[in-house]
Amino acid sequence: MNQQVQFNEQVHLHWDQGWLQFDALMAGHKVPCLITLEELARRWGQPLNEPELVSVAFEQLRFDLEAEAEGLIEDEAFDTQGRIWLGHPAI
Repeated sequence: MNQQVQFNEQVHLHWDQGWLQFDALMAGHKVPCLITLEELARRWGQPLNEPELVSVAFEQLRFDLEAEAEGLIEDEAFDTQGRIWLGHPAI
């Protein structure tokens, strides 16, 4: 596909739903990128039992998560709602 993917600094924690969202922009379109808190905790190596820890974990893993999301976007691995899920196949 070879389109430039950019990420903004906004991160949205959906604590009650159990996932975190960060957004990419590709060809002028917003692409929601999601990771479950369980998967984020697994990658970080410790539990995320407080909302404040989620942002710490994300910031430490941001570069790798954005790189993974960019690859999934380029592979067009969108779910039925046009979102990208890290850590498991598109739903």
